[in-house]
Amino acid sequence: MRYVLKISYDGTDYAGWQCQKNAPSVQEKIELAVQNALGATLRVTGSGRTDAGVHAFGQVCHFDLDCTVPPEKMPDCLNLHLPPDIRVLEGWGADEGFDCNRSAKRKTYCYTLYENKREIPLLQRYAVRVDSAPSVEALQDKARLFEGEHDFKAFCASGSSVKTTVRTVYEVRVEESESFGVRVLKTYVTGNGFLYNMVRTMMGELLDLANGKRTEESLKRAFESGDRSLLGKTMPAKGLTLFHVEYR
Repeated sequence: MRYVLKISYDGTDYAGWQCQKNAPSVQEKIELAVQNALGATLRVTGSGRTDAGVHAFGQVCHFDLDCTVPPEKMPDCLNLHLPPDIRVLEGWGADEGFDCNRSAKRKTYCYTLYENKREIPLLQRYAVRVDSAPSVEALQDKARLFEGEHDFKAFCASGSSVKTTVRTVYEVRVEESESFGVRVLKTYVTGNGFLYNMVRTMMGELLDLANGKRTEESLKRAFESGDRSLLGKTMPAKGLTLFHVEYR
């Protein structure tokens, strides 16, 4: 049977999703849980990589195993053998043609900022502090510039081996709320796929655009030339969460 799992994790103490030789990864912990719970040594396939320090609410993975555990009971079976910062939220079965990576149609990431003069420990683990942030209206106005099909080469960290850097961003949505009496901004980015550091670089550029430090013309040149120097800084990993993966 092909088991499919929805995973949530705090990525603070992990070197990302993918197994690493000299650092703990989320994939490694899940594979170890399968081994300890079910006695099976196998490879778990994720819907995509998350980088070191990046979190997930809706990561999806799958593995093939011939066992009697119903898919809907697999979360409870594996959670007994997982560390508290990783949890399986849902489980279901799929046919062999389903691949949680290749079958994914849309992914949504969420980047979280909060506005305060000093760090707040209760927010600091999952959000990035800024002294001040533009209005949600200004951010949303500039966010539209990233929507559509573009060559995001300038937004990709060096060393990537992808075949193409063209991606489609379907929506960038900015939401404002309040937590512990401070202003919180969440930016949701939905696309057909993302490059290494792409969303984090988009967030740095979005802040600069909304603050007037960069212009629509400079962003256009970055898309056309692929020149990383035309963009703002790459924001820290801890503000980023893989929120949702959609399938047909």
